[in-house]
Amino acid sequence: MQQGHTSDPHDELHHEGSDVDILAILRFGAWLAIVIVGIYAAVWLVFGFFDRRETSESVRDFPLAAGRSEVRPQPRLQTEPRQDLRALQQRDDALLASYGWADREAGLVRIPIAEAMRLTVERGLPVRSAEPAVPAAAAGGTPR
Repeated sequence: MQQGHTSDPHDELHHEGSDVDILAILRFGAWLAIVIVGIYAAVWLVFGFFDRRETSESVRDFPLAAGRSEVRPQPRLQTEPRQDLRALQQRDDALLASYGWADREAGLVRIPIAEAMRLTVERGLPVRSAEPAVPAAAAGGTPR
């Protein structure tokens, strides 16, 4: 221990009282809230203006075409696509499940799919006749 030195070496050390300015932080928060509210109000006003302008302009989009009810040329948009698809599938199913002529002049007929599958299983698939492989040089061609 030291003799004659009675003061504490930490007596000169203390914390700084002005580390954080709480008032400045509160002012910044208040200004930030005011700016956010101002931006929100400006955006709300601008969108209100756009909405009113769009509503007033949508009535007079095509003033020259007012009162016309002509049928547009093909291809037209479908008004009921699900119903159209259902009708197409029903026509296709009826066509695939019935007998009829595919090409009368050529003598080609259409039979139901179930019948065609039964006949294929019964008769088997057509097979090519086994021809001996002829080398290209013997057939008069040039080898590749």
